[in-house]
Amino acid sequence: MATSTHNRSGSATSHSRNSKGKPLIIIEAPGKLSKLRQILGDDYLIQASGGHIRELANDGDEQLGFDLVGDQVQCRWEARGSRGKQAIAQLREAAKHAQSVILATDEDREGETIGWHIAQALGLKTVQRITYREITPAAVRAAIAHPRPMDLNLVHAGICRSVLDKLVGYRGSPLVWKLNNGAKSIGRVQSATLHLVVERELQIRNFKPQDYWSCYVDYKEGFRAFYYRGGSSPSTEETVDDAADPADKKAPESDRVLSEAEADLLIQFAQQYPHRVVSIEGKTVNRTPPAPFTTSTLQQAAGSKLRLSPEQTMQIAQGLYEKGIITYHRSDSTYLSPEFVQSVRNWLSSHDPTNLPQKVTQHKSGKNAQEAHEAIRPTDVHRPSESLKAELDADTFSLYVMIWKRTVASLCQPARIRQTRIVTQSGDVQWQARGQVVEFEGFAKYWRSLGQDAELPIVQQGQSLHLERAAHEKKQTQPLPRYSEAQLVALMERKGIGRPSTYAPTIQTLKQREYVGIIKSKLQPTAVGEQVDLFLVQALPKLVDVGFTAEMEASLDQIASGELSWEQWLTRWNRDYFAPALEQARKVIPNYASEAPVRKTPEVSDTQCPQCQKLMIQLPSKKVKKGFFLKCQGCESVLFWSDRTSTWEQPCAMSERSKDSPAKLTEYACPVCKKPLEEYGYQKDGQSKVMLRCSDVKARQQKKHEGAVYFQTSKGFWSPKFGELKSEQSGKAPILNAKQQPLGKAKSRRR
Repeated sequence: MATSTHNRSGSATSHSRNSKGKPLIIIEAPGKLSKLRQILGDDYLIQASGGHIRELANDGDEQLGFDLVGDQVQCRWEARGSRGKQAIAQLREAAKHAQSVILATDEDREGETIGWHIAQALGLKTVQRITYREITPAAVRAAIAHPRPMDLNLVHAGICRSVLDKLVGYRGSPLVWKLNNGAKSIGRVQSATLHLVVERELQIRNFKPQDYWSCYVDYKEGFRAFYYRGGSSPSTEETVDDAADPADKKAPESDRVLSEAEADLLIQFAQQYPHRVVSIEGKTVNRTPPAPFTTSTLQQAAGSKLRLSPEQTMQIAQGLYEKGIITYHRSDSTYLSPEFVQSVRNWLSSHDPTNLPQKVTQHKSGKNAQEAHEAIRPTDVHRPSESLKAELDADTFSLYVMIWKRTVASLCQPARIRQTRIVTQSGDVQWQARGQVVEFEGFAKYWRSLGQDAELPIVQQGQSLHLERAAHEKKQTQPLPRYSEAQLVALMERKGIGRPSTYAPTIQTLKQREYVGIIKSKLQPTAVGEQVDLFLVQALPKLVDVGFTAEMEASLDQIASGELSWEQWLTRWNRDYFAPALEQARKVIPNYASEAPVRKTPEVSDTQCPQCQKLMIQLPSKKVKKGFFLKCQGCESVLFWSDRTSTWEQPCAMSERSKDSPAKLTEYACPVCKKPLEEYGYQKDGQSKVMLRCSDVKARQQKKHEGAVYFQTSKGFWSPKFGELKSEQSGKAPILNAKQQPLGKAKSRRR
């Protein structure tokens, strides 16, 4: 048996006479070596490049490593650091003694480019190229039996991306260095993505809240109805939103009433006039199953359900792929092979026959998806989860289970939901109640996305109703929330910025450059990030234009399909746009740099002083997260930004709110340290709410306590991480008192 030694990158040098004359398979990731050697035995030599082995040289004009000459791009390549040199030397030595060389790098654009670089570095005259989407015996042996030539269109697209990104980064980044604020770089995808985050922050900051009143009536018959103006009514249909944050979901409320006087009048009508049922509507709707995972939807779902960052998700998925447990984790296609579809249908036939549809559910992929690729799915749907649970760590197992459930759900029956709408009337005022009950779970048995059941009682048209309570709640309109990492991935995909392999690295770069930070699981731009974006908006506006960035991605896709010449497109893009834009930006930077990082003249905000109604100015401060606070130009009042309410507040209001909600110990224990949980009052959507958290202040700041909070619901207290809160004495969930019951007597249950 051949023996080998491994360097840190995972590439190996063989030392056995028995290995002479065997075919050499070169892969990218060292993590695949063990599984592939297990599959292929001693019939093949297998070595890993450790990823990219060559890169553009750091020489020539501005150390770009390439020259733009007319309509041509002349590239110069060099080994990628000492690791690249070592990998090339080892692969050359192995290739000398091999019967043949087979390139088995990943099948995407980047993998094809890496394979081309290996062929160039090794001087291979003939290239055998194989690809597989799963590391299973059948898939690997089928790939070896059907080699193909190198796809030069994909290679040209990969080279074009490398040249384009270095051109933008190396020629554009020196501009932001002159801001003298710690800015490190700009980038083609990075800067457009940063602009999305900053744009949302400015919307939040400039948002002007408006008071409104939600009016409702509770009936003794057992349901709550909200004020209804008539006419069209918003749909209650649920959609599968992989990036949805449970904290962003809104409770049902009435049509908005914009004055307290009107709200009081409506309640008077409700109390003065008798109530009766004027209409009842009922219908059954079908919810189609969600598509199996692509890279984007996997990152979104892992972010919202497992609280994993895109980078963590891809690292875990990489390990699952290398172990042969899931298919390739970079995909923009929802296609599933006929053989795998049949295996899932066989599983459903044996374990859940009522969920097996007569026809296979078809899912549409995005317009740029490569249909020859498959979605991210398990390699074996029949594999027992018990064996995997012992083999994998908790996060890895959770991600696998999520992939398995989503894949099976995609091939199940639609869910069937009975929706009910009751309209009542008192005098000339109408009230509306909506409910839904899942009659048949279908795919939701594996992928829950239908919302909570809210069953309405059976009533008859014209029936008199007995009023128990009529009331209104004062609320405030809220700004749009900041993006979570998962929501930003969804937005990048929707806007056409980047591709599956770039979502996670782009967001990670923004965090590493300290252009954005994570505040309460949401992305918030830093002062430096905002200054960089503001400069780019003024100096290189097209670079932060998401439409312009999406057009570049579409051009790269055309190059990959052979529709465009990469050299002609790139030289024309530089000549017609980038070179002139840089010249213009260099004229802007002297004036702008003299003001950064602090403006000489304070910027006037759109926020009015709560005391004298004058517009307030922004003053910089390193002591606050936002980097500045607001000060009145007249009465000297100040406002600080509150992340809790997403509004500007006076210091006294912030301290008074904390005084109004003193901590109160409960009988329940913290799930992490077992110390008593305390009640904590806070404001959300203009309403007073209660949550339970650990009473130990220092303990709460520890990372292991992250997520150890319970939020108030209609049934008790619930934690996204620890589930329903139960009393250690009774084992039952705590009962809320009448004042805490936000849904009155409305019946609610989940099937």
